Amino acid sequence: MNLKLGKWIVKHRMLILIFYVLLIIPSVIGYANTRINYDILSYLPSDIETMKGQDILVDEFGSGGFSFFLIEGMDDKEVVKIKEKIEKVDGVSKVIWYDSIADITIPKELLPEKIYDVFNNGDCTKMIIMYDKTTSDDKTMDAVTKIRKITGKECFLCGMSAVVTDTKIIANKETIAYVIIAAILTLIVLGIAMDSFIIPIIFLSSIGMAIVYNLGSNVFVGEISYITKALAAVLQLGVTMDYSIFLYHSFKEMKGKYENDSNRAMAHAISNTISSVTASSITTIAGFMALMFMSFTLGLDIGFVMIKGVVIGVIECVTLLPAMILLFEKAIIKRTHKTILPDFKGIAKIVTNHYLILLVLFIVLLVPAIYGNNHVDVYYNLDETIPETYESRAANVKLNELFETNSTHMLLIDSNLSSKDTYKMLKEMEDIKGVSTVLGYDSLVDPSIPEELIPDKIKNELQSDKWKLAFVFSDYKVASDEVNNQIDELNEVMDKYDSKGMVIGEASCTKDLIDITDRDFKIVSVVSIGAIFLIILFTFKSISLPVILVAVIELAIFINMAVSYYTGTTIPFISSVVIGTIQLGATVDYAILMTTRYKKERTERGKSKKEAVKIASSTSAQSIVVSGLSFCAATIGVALYSKIDMISSLCMMISRGAIISMFCVLLFLPTMFMIFDGVVRHTSLGFKEV
Repeated sequence: MNLKLGKWIVKHRMLILIFYVLLIIPSVIGYANTRINYDILSYLPSDIETMKGQDILVDEFGSGGFSFFLIEGMDDKEVVKIKEKIEKVDGVSKVIWYDSIADITIPKELLPEKIYDVFNNGDCTKMIIMYDKTTSDDKTMDAVTKIRKITGKECFLCGMSAVVTDTKIIANKETIAYVIIAAILTLIVLGIAMDSFIIPIIFLSSIGMAIVYNLGSNVFVGEISYITKALAAVLQLGVTMDYSIFLYHSFKEMKGKYENDSNRAMAHAISNTISSVTASSITTIAGFMALMFMSFTLGLDIGFVMIKGVVIGVIECVTLLPAMILLFEKAIIKRTHKTILPDFKGIAKIVTNHYLILLVLFIVLLVPAIYGNNHVDVYYNLDETIPETYESRAANVKLNELFETNSTHMLLIDSNLSSKDTYKMLKEMEDIKGVSTVLGYDSLVDPSIPEELIPDKIKNELQSDKWKLAFVFSDYKVASDEVNNQIDELNEVMDKYDSKGMVIGEASCTKDLIDITDRDFKIVSVVSIGAIFLIILFTFKSISLPVILVAVIELAIFINMAVSYYTGTTIPFISSVVIGTIQLGATVDYAILMTTRYKKERTERGKSKKEAVKIASSTSAQSIVVSGLSFCAATIGVALYSKIDMISSLCMMISRGAIISMFCVLLFLPTMFMIFDGVVRHTSLGFKEV
């Protein structure tokens, strides 16, 4: 069946080429029309309280996100003019300043100290800008951009909407560079590893088209995360390059067998590749599929796009790539050169002669690796993912310096709660440690404030038919233990007075993010290990081999995480959640390749344990090294170039993980075969010595 398909592909190769070239047009259109989501918190489950609260804000108050706006060195009349300009910006719902509470002709000094301090510090005044839409909505980000244009250097726009806007600016600047850098570094690796200077270009052209098709088809999803957009191209390049290399090597082997009949050789190469690549891709797909079990739906976003990319890569590898190789065969032959990469046969001798020493090394590495893996520092504060030189980071620093406001909570209070109880509740919240001020309508109607100083318009800004809105200004930083404990205390007070009430905002969302991703990490780890364990079990019909292969790759994952711990590197939360399953799914193929050869030598050819391990190690080493270096090359450039730490950190860990997995498979997997050969033979079907 595969051979018939191979012959059909060879016969209709020009038709296939034309089809794929034409497919680029709708793919580019689809890519251009796929919305990119830059707000990580929007991937929290929609049924949790903090996300429901965001919807209530939009529905009841006509506001989703909000920002603090700081103005330095201006008198009140100038501030009013800027406020009026901001209010006219499309996407701005309302602007709350002290003139929302009292007329500016009334001296600020007549306001209670706590209210004055909310809006003023020396010559700096603060506004709260409420947006029509949610934090990361396109309309909100456009509003942020316009506000920045109409204000001067003495003005600072703070908050998540500003951070998300800066993230969008950086990501849009860098995305094309990611692909170019990955392509150049991969070309260098392939130029060293392959025997022709043309074949790496053909590989990259074929995979590049597959990437375009994958990204273009995302238009049917509606939107993808900026992290998915940034990672999809380099990950797809890294994980599908092996398929192209396998087809090319199979084609060269078949050409020698069929007396240089290229068409016949390619048909057989396609047949062989379909079987091998399909089996190889299953483990990679299983790794990405595990991400789709996350309740934090960024995992679903990354997992689905990458599974789609792997499937497209496999299809292209056995259709488009053969057509391109046959079309440019003369150029490939003309630019043939001696392979620069060594054969690594010396590794096989070292392993088979010193496997006991390597076993000790495995055990010695395991303990600190597990400790480092379990103690690596992780951060969840999303504004830390972009450089401090960008406007939003500088503004947030300014806000903290002048107003000691590290985070702001919003309270949604049932409008049926009496003003007396609401006032008591807000007063009790003000006494919670780390709370500097609570600002709400019922806190403004304190008996110490003359009723005539409170205009009716503040009701429209802080009350609706169903809900009252209040702000809690906190001294504690988002994602810190202190602010998470503070949120718990605020919820306790809220529950005492109002069972329907909610504490929402960036800090609350981030607290949910911490809890949810902690559970997701455990789920993803179990699912990915379990799925790949089963795949290996059915592939080799063995109980022991899955344990050995997964153990070797898991050591590589532990070492990778531990490097961050021992170098004092704090990693973004997403890296800690997804790196294990990506590294396991993408690099377990190295172990499967060597195991397949070991089994063949041990069973079909009746080699002794030592000979089988030596042959498996020496024949697999070069392919494993090329795969590891290619995967590393596809991601290391992005890691070094990107200014977005969420992307830079993850790519650094992926590239480092590829190299660590490569060394672990080359050194420790043959060691395990030498030690547990008897166990393997007695726990695997068809593995008895001939």
